[in-house]
Amino acid sequence: MNIMHFLTPKAQVAYMFKESTVRQGIEKMRYHGFSAIPVIDKEGRYVGTVTEGDFLWVLYNDQKPDLRKLENTPLTSIIRRNWSAVKAGADMAEILNTATKQNFVPVVDDRDMFIGIITRKAIMQHLATIKVELI
Repeated sequence: MNIMHFLTPKAQVAYMFKESTVRQGIEKMRYHGFSAIPVIDKEGRYVGTVTEGDFLWVLYNDQKPDLRKLENTPLTSIIRRNWSAVKAGADMAEILNTATKQNFVPVVDDRDMFIGIITRKAIMQHLATIKVELI
């Protein structure tokens, strides 16, 4: 099965650059209403993901949150590097296994360049059509 059928391409995905600040990240999350956003470097390589919980912990750990201070706090200080990406040639079993632990599955090419995401919704819709065909 070609996983590219499920891919939401990079051009249609909200993502952040690792050089961004925590404040920029909070503003982007608020604007798009997502609970997690992939992070890439300037060359386009996938670096990790930030979640709304990561931002919450930054605010919680700072006794007096100040938006001006967050303008100088690098996003790299909160990136989840353990948010797994899969290669474009991955099989459905690997994607399903990864999707059970994450909101979406980042997809990279052979050079680790970020090319898009596969959402849980796309996976569930595919599985639903398979089940309907079996019935």
